[in-house]
Amino acid sequence: MNFVMGDVYAVLTAFCWASAVIFFDISSKKFGSLQLNAIKNLIGVGGFIITIIVFSIPIPKFSLDELTVLIISGFLGITIADVFFLESLKRMGSSISALVSTIYTPSIFILAFILFDETIAVESYLGGLILISGIAITVYKVPKNITRKNLYIGICLGIIAQIFTAYSVLTVKPILEEHPILYVALYRFSVGLIGTIIICIIKYGFNDLIQNYKNGLRNYHLVLGSILGTYLSVILWLAGFKYTLAGRAAIYNQLSTVLIVIFARLFLSESLNTRKIIGILLAIFGALLVTMVDQA
Repeated sequence: MNFVMGDVYAVLTAFCWASAVIFFDISSKKFGSLQLNAIKNLIGVGGFIITIIVFSIPIPKFSLDELTVLIISGFLGITIADVFFLESLKRMGSSISALVSTIYTPSIFILAFILFDETIAVESYLGGLILISGIAITVYKVPKNITRKNLYIGICLGIIAQIFTAYSVLTVKPILEEHPILYVALYRFSVGLIGTIIICIIKYGFNDLIQNYKNGLRNYHLVLGSILGTYLSVILWLAGFKYTLAGRAAIYNQLSTVLIVIFARLFLSESLNTRKIIGILLAIFGALLVTMVDQA
């Protein structure tokens, strides 16, 4: 295998995010989607600040252009993309939403080529295709009680969310090469947090927002999910894009969908039938194929 540290970070991202999704799934029974987003973003920003202080990481000097990119990236990738994703999830359900999320990897391929003229080996593209096919087999289930309108709107919102997420992380890739990952994460999520708070205040009111934070910070499932999903996974996610090719990182990131299925079986007692097992094995084979290719 030709693993580089960026590959390791990308795989660890998938594990952290999949674990976080299980905790978020449990927490979602007590909190709305926007409320969950507001709480996890606050914990993530707090985690970034504490880590920076503990390790005495000096404040980098971002140029005006870099700050502009970070603001746009945070707004598109965290405030807008998260809202679109959550609305898509609400309209379609988790299975179809997971299937739509596979647009993330080809979006990274295309945008990385447009922005950086980046290409990866043909075998890696093949591995990515096999992995996505495995995910489709694993998560696809004919939707029940979903109207045609909700399905079409949900698919469109889900696709836009994944494209915005892909674009937002790729735009900061050059900045990651020059500045500490933690500050890039902090600036992006601070913008995303502010945007989410504004939306929550408009929708729920200020007093409800404060009460939501009080209740959320007492919920250990939500706190653990936020630490894993918004703090650790974001650091690892950005590190993956910093230390390996964007296409390879995206393929490994996509493994989180398969891991969610496995973790849901282990911790939430969800079914794991033959179709899902075949899909999981295909996805793992696709990821292994990528690891056997030398990085370009």
